[in-house]
Amino acid sequence: MNILVLGGTGAMGVPLVELLSQRGDNVYVTTRSQKKNHENITYICGNAKEPAFLEKLMSKKYDAIVDFMVYGTEELHQRLNCLLEHTTQYVFFSSSRCYAESNIPITEKSSRLVDVCKDPEYLSIDEYGLAKGKEENLLFNSGKKNWTIIRPYITYNTYRLQLGVYEKEDWLRRALEGRTIVFPEDIASKKTSLTYGPDVAGAVVNLIGNEKAYGQAFHITTDESHTWGEILDFYCKLIEEKTGKKPKVRMVKDSTGLQKIWNPWQIRYDRLYNRTFNNSKIEAVRGRYNYKSTFDGLEECLDDFLKNPKWLGMNTKYEAWCDRQTGEFTPLQEISRYRSKLRYIKYRFVG
Repeated sequence: MNILVLGGTGAMGVPLVELLSQRGDNVYVTTRSQKKNHENITYICGNAKEPAFLEKLMSKKYDAIVDFMVYGTEELHQRLNCLLEHTTQYVFFSSSRCYAESNIPITEKSSRLVDVCKDPEYLSIDEYGLAKGKEENLLFNSGKKNWTIIRPYITYNTYRLQLGVYEKEDWLRRALEGRTIVFPEDIASKKTSLTYGPDVAGAVVNLIGNEKAYGQAFHITTDESHTWGEILDFYCKLIEEKTGKKPKVRMVKDSTGLQKIWNPWQIRYDRLYNRTFNNSKIEAVRGRYNYKSTFDGLEECLDDFLKNPKWLGMNTKYEAWCDRQTGEFTPLQEISRYRSKLRYIKYRFVG
């Protein structure tokens, strides 16, 4: 098969491309940076959101297009027909953040935020969890069936280790630098599902080229669940075991303060929900899949990260908020840009 992967260089994209290559497919991957081709993987340098670049890509038809790009709803609407017309199967990566709150394990028929949310302020914006539902509706209403919707939830790998809404740069760096992790009790009490990135890729491979998947939506998540508090405790014990230093943690009563300096919608309409999943639909199509145990996977990835740590940028407003809660200070030499230093000082001392 000739497969085009749009934006396939992330936590799910990299292992997916490797698995497709191992299967014998010819894989074409868009990337914003130069990468060396190897075997049957061809990297195409460019921005897949740019119309001119996309037009060049659509000069031929593919057996499958796998789309990892994050669009605004109107942005996808403008290009969707083109994508559907140039492939036998269009695989669209949505998100399980599109689901509304559920007191029972989520199935693909569970209500989505776009279906039931009554919050006028939230409905007026194109926030990620809501936008994904709107974008799914574009496919449902397209009049075509040569598409498959994938709804992963929180995925992790060596360089993406999440805790609540925090990325590793927000919580792990503070822990390793000896500063306190500040975490809300209302999020800590909620159940979540964390899925190993390569496992998501492994499940997706069996849907590409599978006609039973056409015109269908699937979430791909482990059915294992733990509270965020349990995840936090596990991380702390593991860090102490690996480094000999016990991370400091301060629990705050709720996420109200955090919502003032973070994306509040991600908290209100996702992390404050219990997220457990029923995987019977995808199992009926591709069979039972043995996902990596959550704690085994997190330990493996954290161990690998500690051997070769790599950090992305710092959220200085968040660092300042944490330091105001704990009376701590983030050294200015850890903050790379002059304007970021000023932002930290403002929010640390003024609020």
